[in-house]
Parts: sequence; C-alpha cells; structure tokens
Amino acid sequence: MEQTVSIGNQDFRSLRENKSFYIDKSLFIKEWWESQDIVTLITRPRRFGKTLNLNMLMYFFSNHYADRGDLFEGLSIWAEETYRDLQGQYPVIFLSFADIKGQNYQDTREGIISAVAELYKNHDYLLQGDVLSDAEKEYFISFEKYMVDTSTGQPLKDASITRALKQLSFYLSRYYGKKVLIFLDEYDTPLQEAYVNGYWNEITGFIRSIFNSTFKTNPYMERGLLTGITRVSKESIFSDLNNLEIVTTTSEKYCMRFGFTEEEVFAALELFGMPDEKMNVKQWYDGFTFGSQKDIYNPWSITCFLENREFIPYWANSSSNTLISSLIRKGSPQTKMFMEDLLKERSLTMEIDEEIVFNQLQKKRGAIWSLLLASGYLRVDERVFDQKAGRFDYRLVLTNREVRMMFDDMVRDWFADEDIPYNNFLKALLLDDVDYMNQYMNEVAELTFSSFDTGKKPSDTADPERFYHGFVLGLIVELAGEYKVSSNRESGFGRYDVMLEPLDCSKRAYVLEFKVRNPKKDRTLEDALQAALTQIEEKDYDRELLARGIPRENIRHYGFAFEGKKVLIGAGGYQ
Repeated sequence: MEQTVSIGNQDFRSLRENKSFYIDKSLFIKEWWESQDIVTLITRPRRFGKTLNLNMLMYFFSNHYADRGDLFEGLSIWAEETYRDLQGQYPVIFLSFADIKGQNYQDTREGIISAVAELYKNHDYLLQGDVLSDAEKEYFISFEKYMVDTSTGQPLKDASITRALKQLSFYLSRYYGKKVLIFLDEYDTPLQEAYVNGYWNEITGFIRSIFNSTFKTNPYMERGLLTGITRVSKESIFSDLNNLEIVTTTSEKYCMRFGFTEEEVFAALELFGMPDEKMNVKQWYDGFTFGSQKDIYNPWSITCFLENREFIPYWANSSSNTLISSLIRKGSPQTKMFMEDLLKERSLTMEIDEEIVFNQLQKKRGAIWSLLLASGYLRVDERVFDQKAGRFDYRLVLTNREVRMMFDDMVRDWFADEDIPYNNFLKALLLDDVDYMNQYMNEVAELTFSSFDTGKKPSDTADPERFYHGFVLGLIVELAGEYKVSSNRESGFGRYDVMLEPLDCSKRAYVLEFKVRNPKKDRTLEDALQAALTQIEEKDYDRELLARGIPRENIRHYGFAFEGKKVLIGAGGYQ
C-alpha cells in the first residue's frame, strides 16, 4: 500500500502520526549524541532535511514529549534500548531563523527579537510558583512582552537581547534541574539577506554577540546544534567560539543523514509502483556528494516526483537564486569562462575554502565556487591532494540535469527584455541579417551592459569583456542541441574567438571575433571591425572547421567591434 506524500511537511510528529511517506533518518540522533560535541554546525543545501532532522531531535529529547516514544516505534533508533531511556529527558530550546529575511538591519533585528520573544511566551509556565524571584519574573516578562523594558516602556538594548537565550537556558535548567539542549535552524538566512541588501556589517556584530552568549559562555547548555546552508567565516560571527564542530558537505560526519541515498530512492520508487523510472530519476536528481558518499538525492525533488510523477526541475526552481545569478552576471571574465566550461559539461579544478566570507564574494578568488558547492549547484567529482602545495584540489561539475536547466534559465533571464528577445538575434545571425544584429546588439548593450559591471557607478567605459562573456553564455544555452559552441580565449580582451560548429555538417558554421576599438590603432569603429574580420582570415580560424568536414562555403565570419556601449557588427566569409 502506497503512503501519502506530504509535500513540504517538516513536522516529524505530523508525518509519523499520519503515517505519511518518511525515510528513516533516526540514527542521526545516535550519531550526534555519541559524538559528544558541545556545539555542532551542520551545513547542507536548502531542502535537504535540515529542519525535519532538527524537529525530530526536538521530539526525541524534549521533556515536553516524554510520553511520545510512540513516534519513534519502528524506526532504527528505537531498536537501541539505551536510547529508549533517553527519549524525553531534556529541556529543549528550538529556534529558527528561516523566515528572518528583512530588507534592512532594523527589520532583521526585529525579526530575531520576535523569534526570541515567542520562545519566552512558550515557556511562560516558568512564571508560576517561586522558581524565579520577583526580579527574575520582571526580567522574564520584559522579554515575553516583545523585548520591552517593563519599567521604562522602551525597547531593550542590544546587550539585553543578545543574552536572552542564555538567560532562558538558566531559567529552564533551574526549573528542571538539568542543562538544556539548544537547536538553531537556518542560522545563516538573515546573514545572506544582509549581504544581498547591504547591511552585512551591522548584522554580523549583533549575531556574533548572540552566538557568543548562547553557545560559548553559557554554563546552562548541555549541547547545541546549528544548521544552515553556508559555513559563514569564523571571523564574521564565530570568532569567539572555540568549541564549534563544523560539518560541511565535504565532511564524513553525518554524510548519510541528510538527503536520500540511492538505495532509499530506489526502494521508494518500488513502493510507489515506479521501478522502471530508476534510471530516469537518477539522471535528473542524482549527483549530490557528501563526504565520500556519492549518489545522494535531494529529498524535495524526490518527494515531489513521487507525488507528481513528472520530470521537471523541482529543487532548482524552489528558490529565486537571485544571489547566485547576480554573482555570476557581475563576476569577472574568468568567472564567466569557468561557467562556460560547466555549461558545456566540463569540470573546473580548484582549491575550495568552505568558509564563506560574504563581503568578499566578488573579490576573493574561488569564493563563488565555494558558495555554489555549499548551496548544492556544484558537486565534488574528485578530490586530489596536491603534494607541492600541501592542500586538496577539488574537481567540480554541475550537480545534475535540473541544476543545468536552472543555469540555462538564469542566463536567458539576463537577456529577457521583451522588446529585444535574444532568440531573435540568434535567428538574425543564422539568417545573415546583419542590420537586425546591429540594431539588437546596440539596444541590448545599452540596457544590460551596466548590469554586467561590478563597479558601484557603471559607466560607458566599463570592462566590456564582462558583457561579452555573458553574451557567449547565452549562445551556449540557446544553441544547445544544434551547435557546439567553443571559444579560444586569451587573457584580456585582445582576442576572444567564438566558433559555432553545427552538429549537422550540412548547416553553416560561424566564426565570431570581438574587438575593442584601440584609438592608437583604429581611427574609427569601422577600422576595428575590419581588423576583427581580417584577423579571422589571417589567423586561419577556419582550419578547425574544415578539418571536421565543414565546406569552406558553409563557413560564415562575423566581426564585433565596440567602443563603450556602441557596437558595430559586420560579416565576411561565405557569400
């Protein structure tokens, strides 16, 4: 009998009580508990079961659910006799930052305050009896009343707010005679929003103080566990925590406890009567790697497929991906060149620093690829130790088909203005309509050129290489399945050749040459254009196409010359 798939349900109790589809990850409880780590940070991509696993831990350990051992009956953890005695034995503080997505510092600060105030309300039974003194009750009420100082009616200062979780731990440990467990889900959501919206420096100091008070100088905490997508740099918010165990996607710890293994996915397909879809599911949704464990599947994509039985990008389209798109679009020419290789199903090899320094994402070499790896858009295909450098290099590839489709859509969006559709330009290129190509390129450059400039004040003199590498990414995406798009790249913009080789040899091939007008060499933009076309001839760029069986009369040349946002295109070759 098939189980019901409860899409998006992150409440462990609800899944178990309603006998909904659930893959047993309960041994995570044992692994985490036996590690004896005081504070643990686990990073995984979004929708990989972080919230559900933390929710499971809460129901297992919390003394508020001491009578709910039935939720774990039939699961692996319940076969461990000693853990049956551990269930329901601790006071637990459970907090989530998942919904704290303020557009500015004040909104984010208030969102964190509201989340903490809600915790105090949930534990207002502490006000009963004489466990707390009158002064402590007054202090408690000030937090319960949305962090307002009851004596003055004024909002509490940061110093009071940042120690609120530590103080609640103190009250709970006294009430129950036992230290507390503290679970914080999606700790980095407000930090990512702060970077995108420009208040990074303000929020990091505030959160650093909260974490220091809660997880380092808190004698009332038994253990703490945080989850998030990224490992934010220690200097940013964890500088005072020397008791932090960090588990990332490259770590061996808990490598099978988040996400579904292939064995689990194939068993689910059998359960839901779709055994013949195993290889298709693998092609679409497999590809994640945690530690040495390969063939990890995203739970969101799998549960959505089990429900809908349709192959579409579920996980990759479940987020706006605004940050990723902006970083690649405004990234250096080298960033776009790496992206070209990835879209052509090649790999890139580099050192990875898993500590994400958000305010250095556009400056630090390799930072964007570390973020893409942490976020699940890239996977480690191979890890090799460099003996000379004394470090590991990682060979990275796009994770799977749905991630590739997400990047295709992202690049299309860069040229998505309704008045100048990108595919119309490609039609004009393939039909030799040079007049339309010139009209289009000047319009699109005017509208989008500045958005490829990383400077705070985009200008006509912005490095055009950023734009044209983005333009080539568009060629790769739009012509996939019809042409092989290759490029012969050199540093700087002195030469950037693009070759469009048809998969059908009876069709035309194209060689594109881009030139920036050099006032010392070119009196006019027309001179720069002619230099581009002449270079194609003199350097014999057709040779590679001819060797592959493309007739010379089927090879078309295009020169692109530009100055600032002004572009001039001319044709040569086949007539």
